[in-house]
Order: sequence, then structure tokens, then C-alpha cells
Amino acid sequence: MKKVLILGAGLVVKPMVEYLLNNKISLMIASPMKDRADEMIKGNPLGLSIDWSMDDPAMLEKLVADYDITVSLLPYKYHSEVAKLCLLHGKPMVTTSYIQPEMMELRTAVKKAGLLFLNEIGLDPGIDHMTAMRIIDHIHSKGGKVEEFYSLCGALPAPEAADNPLKYKFTWSPKGVILASRNNAVYLKKGKKVHIDTSDLFKDTFIYNFPGIGELEVYPNRDSVSFIDIYGISETKTMYRGTFRYKGWCETLDVMKSFGMLDDSVKNYQNKSYADFMGERVGLETTDLKNNLAKLLGTSESITAIKSLEFLGFFSDEKLKYRNASPFDITSDRMIKKMFLADNECDMVILQHIVLASYPDGKREVIKSSMLDYGSPSTNTSISRTVALPAAIAVRMILDNKIKAKGVCRPVIPEIYNPVLDELKSLGIEMKEEYGLPESEMIL
Repeated sequence: MKKVLILGAGLVVKPMVEYLLNNKISLMIASPMKDRADEMIKGNPLGLSIDWSMDDPAMLEKLVADYDITVSLLPYKYHSEVAKLCLLHGKPMVTTSYIQPEMMELRTAVKKAGLLFLNEIGLDPGIDHMTAMRIIDHIHSKGGKVEEFYSLCGALPAPEAADNPLKYKFTWSPKGVILASRNNAVYLKKGKKVHIDTSDLFKDTFIYNFPGIGELEVYPNRDSVSFIDIYGISETKTMYRGTFRYKGWCETLDVMKSFGMLDDSVKNYQNKSYADFMGERVGLETTDLKNNLAKLLGTSESITAIKSLEFLGFFSDEKLKYRNASPFDITSDRMIKKMFLADNECDMVILQHIVLASYPDGKREVIKSSMLDYGSPSTNTSISRTVALPAAIAVRMILDNKIKAKGVCRPVIPEIYNPVLDELKSLGIEMKEEYGLPESEMIL
């Protein structure tokens, strides 16, 4: 019997465990959160768990050697270490993370060894790649060109759960979400490359009205330009990948960044309050801090950003439980404490592609591909399903020798994306595609 090694027992692992066990595939979860792993396995004899962390490389090597395939759902910085062991022992590997430079450096050796290291097989990256390539390959098969391409994605609380000023709650890798707010961005629009510095990330936004949800803000997602080559659309004049948020997040994060609340410089905050921390960040006394902060911003206390800071407790006398800490740790820890999705609340995932295509006969059309997926408090979150299930399906395909590709890969080829998307549809995860729309449907 084939055996799968899953590294990590975080917030998105459970649907993968359920899928593999339901398909009679044996697995081992290696994680320092063994109790959580055991809850996922639910006594199924095909499932095992072990208390393990990256502090024990010898055990990791033994596990990789003993199992047929390794799934790394660890923080992305560890994937290359796992990959080197998979290469050493001749085992395939799957991750849901973006391909890191250290992983790409292994591509020649991985291909020479006849192995597949499949990365970016989650949601974003993952389902976004696969559904985009299905449209792009359709356009190219008709001799057409992609003139403009937008891909927008967001993991959000369902509307009824978006009940804080930021209208956001964490459902996955909370530190990762906040770290992403410090990225630079670059995209191509109407033939012009646009570079956005991290300080301006949340200023460069636009509004998109998603059916059934309403107006959402969009800000750019890292390096969109590199996906021109990845998707094989050198002809495009616009290439934009963006992130959805409700109104409130961008304004608040922009203010936090401008005040240095996400900086890494470590300082001594022993016996300081959250108000002391806030005052130190902006150079103000704690007396009447909220009002003076509004004056500093040249606005009123009623703006969303100030309401958000108050909701998070940054004007309170509550003592910090730190001695030496960075502003990033203080701010992100506070956000995580106050903004986690409750067990009785639902999340949702929104994914939207908008593509302008042209054809040799002069025809032009806008193609939209849309997904709105809700999680369930009684089963799994939407983010966990949409991240874990594509990877789980790919693991099963690799074990069944149904993927011939070798090397360090993304799911951008038909032999991977077609069967994965077809099975996701059978599991209730699918995109609604609309062809032949007028150019007025395109983002301006």
C-alpha cells in the first residue's frame, strides 16, 4: 500500500487528511501539534501521527525515506530543506506554496532523477493557475490572443461574520497574511509596467463589484509580471493579479505601515501599555491619544483606521506581555488575538478571472471565470478545502502514476489541471465560466 507523509497539522490540513483516508490511502502526519493531527485522523487505522518538528532533521530524513511521497505544508522557508531530502531518497513532493528560488535551483537534478516536485497546487497559488490556464489554452487553441488578464482572489469572512472595523478574520497562516502586507508589487497595465513600493501597496487600490457580495477593494498581489511567461501569454498588454478585501482592511493597514507598526526593529517594551506603544510609534503622548492621532492624520476619529486601532486595543492601558519585541510582533499578535474566525462563523473564498481575448477574424470577447465558495462551521472552512483538496487530488494522481511531467513544476499543464479541476467540481468546488461578454465588462 502506498504511504503519504504530511508535514504539518495547520489550519488547512484536515480536508487533505479526510480525502486521502476516504480514498483508502495510508498516511502519516508529522507535526509538533500531534493532538490536532490525531483529531483529524479520528482513529482511522490508515492514519498515523508523530510528534515532530524541524528541530529533528534525522527523523525527517527517516520519514521521507520510509514514505512514497511527501507533502510539505510547513512554513515556506522549510520547503527547500524537505526537497533536498526527497531528491536524496528519490521521492516525489507536493507543496501548496509559491516556488522559492532554492527550490528552483533543484529543477535540473529533480528532472534528471525522474521525479516530480509539484508546487503551487493550492488555491492562490493553485486553483487560480489551473482555471486561468484552462481559459488561456482555449483562447490559444482558436488562434486567439490574450489582450488583458486580471486574476483577483480573496479569503474572507462571510458577510455576516465581517463584524469588526477591518471586516477581516484570519482563517489560515495569520502571520503570513500580515507579512504579505509588507510586499512590493509590480504589474503590467495597458502596456506599461507599474512598480508599487511597499509603502504605497494599500494606496494602489480599485473597487470591484462581485455578484452577491457587493463592492470589494482590490490591491496588487506581488509580482504579476512574472506570470506572463508562466502562463505563456507574451502577447498580453495587461497582467494583473490582485487580492480582494472588504473596505476597511486597506485603509487600516496603510495607516499601520505609515506608523511603523509592522517594523521588525526590536525594542524594550517592558511595563508599557498598548497606548504607550501606540504613542511611541507616532511620537505622541498617551493623553487624548485617539483625538491627537486623528489630528496627526488630518482627519476625524470616525475614520475606519482609527476605529480599527481602537477595536484592537491600541488606545488602552492594558499592559503588553513583552519585554523585548518588534512592533510587527506586537501588532500582528494583537490582530490574531482579536480577529480569528470563531468556530460558529463561516468564511468564504472569492476567485475572479477577467480576460479580454481577440481572434484572427476580428472578434473580441471578455471571458469571466468566477467562484464564490463558503465554508461550514460543522465541517471545514472554505480556505482549508480550496487549499488542501487540489493538493490531495494531485497526491493521489502521482501515486497512481497519472502525471508524466517531471521536474519542479506548477499545475499549468492540461495533464494536471484538467483532472484536478474535474475532480474538484465533483467535490463542489468549481468556477462559473462566461464567454462572449462585451468589452464593457472589462476592468478599465
